[in-house]
Amino acid sequence: MKKIITISREYGSGGHTIGTYVAKELNIPLYDKEIIDMAAQNSGLSPDFIKKTEQNISSGWLYTLLLGASYAAPGTTHIGMNTQNPSVPLADQVFNAQRNVIIELAKKGPCVIVGRCADYILRHCEQINKTDVLNVFIYAPLKDKVKRAIEQKGLDPATAERDVKLIDKRRANHYNTFTERTWGKRDHYDLLINSSLLGLEKTAEMIIEVAKHS
Repeated sequence: MKKIITISREYGSGGHTIGTYVAKELNIPLYDKEIIDMAAQNSGLSPDFIKKTEQNISSGWLYTLLLGASYAAPGTTHIGMNTQNPSVPLADQVFNAQRNVIIELAKKGPCVIVGRCADYILRHCEQINKTDVLNVFIYAPLKDKVKRAIEQKGLDPATAERDVKLIDKRRANHYNTFTERTWGKRDHYDLLINSSLLGLEKTAEMIIEVAKHS
């Protein structure tokens, strides 16, 4: 049985809801936004800054990152005394802080981890048994993602389609930048599921079955 399940997901595909159902049925903890607070506590970066920075990487920032320059978003940063290396770009600090948290959570025992490049992080961690990890990618047709984003996340119907595309682009930029891999590419995951085919609950049940029998 797979003990650790990572869920990467397109925005509006229902990935968090699916992960919550999987964790509940398997009676194991789910970690999503909780990772922000844990990373903040360990790094000295503020939770608000981590939240704003973790997937808000623009094309201009990609260029800056490649140059190795430091980055600070005006008005959004608060760095505590525990920051390990102020010369490291802040986006790198955010990624490393979350990476350390994800590894520690996986070492503790069975869990579901949503987002934050957890599939890549655990695949390249020598302390984690790779056969214990199931990496899942959840996607859905754009119209379904937009509908869910409006109904459940409160997006403005007039701009929801644009916003969904933008958030997915940011998630892809974040993943592609820090992993040097392609977000959503089938080679990187054990299971890719269109959540619209069966619905969220049935999709979760499928993941549970795969986890139990692989």
